[in-house]
Amino acid sequence: MTTLESIKEYLQMLNPAELKKNLKDISTQDLIENWDDLSEEEEKVIFRNLPLDMKIDLMDSLSAKDQEDIIRNLTDGGITGIKQLLKEMEPDDLVDIIQSASPDVRKSVWENLSDDVKKEMIFLLKFDEDDAAGLMTPRYIAIKSNITVGQALKFIRGQHAKDVETLYIIYVVDQLKRLIGLVSLRDLLEHEDDEIIKNIMETDIISVHDDTDQEETAKIFITYGFLAVPVVDENNVLLGIVTYDDIIDVIREEQTEDVYKMGAMTGEIEPYLETSIWGMVKKRVPWLVVLLFLGTITTNVLAHYESIVLGAAFLFIFMPVITQTGGNVSNQSSALMIRGLATGEIEGEDMWRILLKEMVIGLLMGLITGAAIFFRGVLFPPEITIFQGIAIAVSLCFVVVFSTVLGAFAPLLIHKMGFDPTVMSGPLLSTFIDVCGLSIYFEITKIILNKF
Repeated sequence: MTTLESIKEYLQMLNPAELKKNLKDISTQDLIENWDDLSEEEEKVIFRNLPLDMKIDLMDSLSAKDQEDIIRNLTDGGITGIKQLLKEMEPDDLVDIIQSASPDVRKSVWENLSDDVKKEMIFLLKFDEDDAAGLMTPRYIAIKSNITVGQALKFIRGQHAKDVETLYIIYVVDQLKRLIGLVSLRDLLEHEDDEIIKNIMETDIISVHDDTDQEETAKIFITYGFLAVPVVDENNVLLGIVTYDDIIDVIREEQTEDVYKMGAMTGEIEPYLETSIWGMVKKRVPWLVVLLFLGTITTNVLAHYESIVLGAAFLFIFMPVITQTGGNVSNQSSALMIRGLATGEIEGEDMWRILLKEMVIGLLMGLITGAAIFFRGVLFPPEITIFQGIAIAVSLCFVVVFSTVLGAFAPLLIHKMGFDPTVMSGPLLSTFIDVCGLSIYFEITKIILNKF
């Protein structure tokens, strides 16, 4: 099979006809994965000679920076075909380019759009890019309910089927373009030509509103396994459809955002190698400073219990174990809650049932880990007394219960307040657990040691 690497090696030796023939045999994935390895001149030559469908697929998959470079080459480098390329691209993908491009590239794209496509762009640009309407395409097929199957099929053929993003679902609207039903292409092919659409259409429709958040839209795709979801306004007027390929991009974006937040990072999502050193510092340092000041509260805790620590040095030895275990337990609970909220498995109203369950789970885990630390402390160096071991074990049990419940409660509470629960995970939650866990540790051991 021809690869981009092999073509790159003999690029200067191939004439345009030979190059075009060889490029047809390259997979689009190979192009995408190795595009960054090409020089600017190689990108120009290869892109110019790609088949149109491969150009479109490549443009859809490249980063915003690479898209800008291609558009600049198309307009400034003497490469023809930019109008044809933009005409064949899906409107929602064009909107993404316009929204993310620099002013000069945005202007260049706009000037090369046809009047019909400009109308689509003006319509789509009215909506927030993070909402369902910001993901949708206005290229879909809609029919009336009072026509026959034969008339519907004739209408579909006359609508230039290649211009719509999906043909699997045909939407049924009334005179005011309000969504009232849908039929699949299979339904049409299975019924006689004289069958009325109203009699075969599905009326139990799952749709999203134009202002539905893209994450909520993604959940609907995941839950129902749809290929497309209709987008309607407050009057149930059909505005467009969101297709699964756009939702895949949303899922990747949301997962990346969650990883950023769970790693205590802020800022826009950008490819790592395309982000400057200072840009990466700006993403990472704000939360580090916040966590640094929060972490210094532990020094206040240690100062408050200084007399206990000085009188029982073994407490200091086991302090890292307490904080580490508390952090690990809370991260487990928060990860389960965040995942459950993301998939829709867990709802806000389940909070108290979940907290009760986590309390029981935390108690069992606390008893097990407490027993483990007791035997570890008593039987292996640095050996401690049985009473000291009991103090460590009981305090660890309380820390585990507290950390388990808090790890579950924090994301649920943040979600109920309307914020992203991932902010209460990772470093932030661990820092908070360290402060509270040490307080519990010293207080419990103080009580127990005073008893004996």
